Amino acid sequence: MLKKFWFLSIIIIIAIILPFIVQSSYYQHIFILILIWGTLGVAWNLLGGYTGQVSFGHAAFFGVGAYGAGLLAFHLHISPWWGMIVGPVAAVIISIPIGLICFRLRGPYFALAMLAVGEICRLIFTEWVPFTNGAMGILTLTTFSSKLPYYYIGLAILSFSVYTVYRLMNSRAGYYFVSIREDQDAAESLGIPTTKYKMYSLIPSAFFSGLAGAFYMNYMNYIEPSVVFSLPDVSIMIILVVILGGVATLWGPVVGAIIFVVLSELLRSSLGPAHLLVFGVIVCLVIMYMPNGIMGEVDRIKKLLQRKGARIGSEIT
Repeated sequence: MLKKFWFLSIIIIIAIILPFIVQSSYYQHIFILILIWGTLGVAWNLLGGYTGQVSFGHAAFFGVGAYGAGLLAFHLHISPWWGMIVGPVAAVIISIPIGLICFRLRGPYFALAMLAVGEICRLIFTEWVPFTNGAMGILTLTTFSSKLPYYYIGLAILSFSVYTVYRLMNSRAGYYFVSIREDQDAAESLGIPTTKYKMYSLIPSAFFSGLAGAFYMNYMNYIEPSVVFSLPDVSIMIILVVILGGVATLWGPVVGAIIFVVLSELLRSSLGPAHLLVFGVIVCLVIMYMPNGIMGEVDRIKKLLQRKGARIGSEIT
């Protein structure tokens, strides 16, 4: 326990002082993207990893959160930062009827239903031009000239999301989430109201996805439906982030976000459009040889390193 406390304290200190050590605007931009994707991964992992409800439609909550901020500036001409409240609340509001309908389905049927939800949201926000400005999107003014405020806001959001998931998974609800993932019929036979607890998992998942979307709007200052409601670039990539880092692990989505963003930037700069192919191959290799993700295989990696260390030591002696 003491080791974990000191390790976490060191991570927090590094995260706080990192932008002062690395003062390049480009690298700070990378850090902010990691924080956004980390939050999205943590949010998806609560529903898809711990509760076992694999969603291909989390772009719906991300996009609604982003538009919750953008529409304030577009229609009411007030600061989109108020969208940091409106965006996640709007995402939660739409998640309730979505959950009540889609949770009637299981497995691949639920996944496909959520995929459809994301695409429906994209079409609505594209075609409802008087309200959303359609495919032209929404443009706002930059609030801060420095990236430091954005970094620390993103860090606070990610920290809050990780802490919330940690508390949830160490409560009675967390045990119910896992029981639903392992065997929903058995959970129901024990008297667990599975639809109720799946909703308890969906609501914070939608909230943090919407919060990440609202922050994305304030940071990027431009959104359009094909970007924030994108199936391949948002919904699918969130799942890949979690798979890389480790499904149903607390820090897996954060580790996955670091790998995803860094690899994407490196491969995009060197390979151009072909970077998606290489990234896909890397993901396949991780799934084949590390099916539980990096954080899910930590114990196995430690054992391998210990064996190699013992073998090298015996050869030396």
